[in-house]
Amino acid sequence: MKSYIIEGGRKLEGEVKVSGSKNASLPIIASCILNSNITKLYNVPNIRDTQITLKILRLLGCRLKKNSGKIEINSKNMTEKEIPEELMREMRSTVILAGAILGRFKEVTFSYPGGCDIGSRPIDLHLSSFRKLGIQIEEESGFIHCICDRIIGNDINLDFPSVGATENIILASVYAEGITTITNAAMEPEIVDLANCLNKMGAKVEGAGTNEIKITGVKKLKSISYGIMPDRIEAGTLLCMAAATGGNIKLLNVCSEHLVPVIHKLQEAGSNITISKNNITIKAPKRLKPIEIKTMPYPGFPTDLQQVFGAMLTTAKGTSVIVENIFENRYKYMTELKRMGAKVTIEGKTSIIKGVKKLSCASVQSPDLRGGAALVLAALTAKGKSKISHIEYILRGYEKLDEKLIKLGASIVLEEGE
Repeated sequence: MKSYIIEGGRKLEGEVKVSGSKNASLPIIASCILNSNITKLYNVPNIRDTQITLKILRLLGCRLKKNSGKIEINSKNMTEKEIPEELMREMRSTVILAGAILGRFKEVTFSYPGGCDIGSRPIDLHLSSFRKLGIQIEEESGFIHCICDRIIGNDINLDFPSVGATENIILASVYAEGITTITNAAMEPEIVDLANCLNKMGAKVEGAGTNEIKITGVKKLKSISYGIMPDRIEAGTLLCMAAATGGNIKLLNVCSEHLVPVIHKLQEAGSNITISKNNITIKAPKRLKPIEIKTMPYPGFPTDLQQVFGAMLTTAKGTSVIVENIFENRYKYMTELKRMGAKVTIEGKTSIIKGVKKLSCASVQSPDLRGGAALVLAALTAKGKSKISHIEYILRGYEKLDEKLIKLGASIVLEEGE
């Protein structure tokens, strides 16, 4: 079990480069199954989630070459259609592979996915959408088998703008007969990145980034090289860490257009933010102002940054309010923050945070990926040495977070444990 030992009380200062997007890289890696050829990807983050996804591709029969953020995927000789159960259970986003395998082979078998325990994240939307494409689905003993003779384009209206379901429909529909239209589609930048990658291969995906996406089926795709977008959640996390420590940092390789609601809230809390081409600079005040946040699907405030904002606001001057509208179980980190002296009250979807002058060091445990990042932020502001255990969650989604924080002046040590 790995841990971080963090000595808090230091301002973050300097500049650091943001890694490629976790949430874009996973569906884009899955898309490489579709072209039955070689795809070269750049700016791929070396994190646990991409490692698991690539391991699955290798087990399915793909050939991989990796070199420092660059990955070459050859899916020509891929034959397997069943996603290994033990890897499927490690993270939920592996379900994205189902759409790509279906799109190519018209058959896939997989188990129910795992991942962070942040509440109900059913795959019903994925399965009901597959059925509308003419796919037959059988469920037995925790396994799901999908098969069809032909994938037929159809109109699919999502009850909720699910990112994963939107991506899976796109992947499954690339070779479909006719046109597939998704209404109430998710509009996240990561979906735009997936569509751009597929279109470069020769697919016809229109409307990505809006709530209506149209996929016109094609006969074949071609080999390409593609660079993955910067990770907006990592960028937001680092901005919050700088704000919480009263710091002054510059982020490189970042797209400010993806962070509009985040930047607005940081400015509302008192931080001075300057935006230039592919860079964001934040200069924080000595103490932040309280703010109110409501998580919403994109382009609203991202649920993946709710936790780090919550941790940041524990030392703001006044009372802040957060409303979590996406997941019902995403306040677990608050229990750990209380060990550090945070004053938090949770009422259903709402958390009320009464700012204290300083948090105290403590031994805490990462409850999930983003909650773990929130605890790192809290430890950076706390007086004394804190220990954060179960950081395997954090390593799932942040590339070399400790190294980046050290570069910015933090005192953080990664302990391997037993």
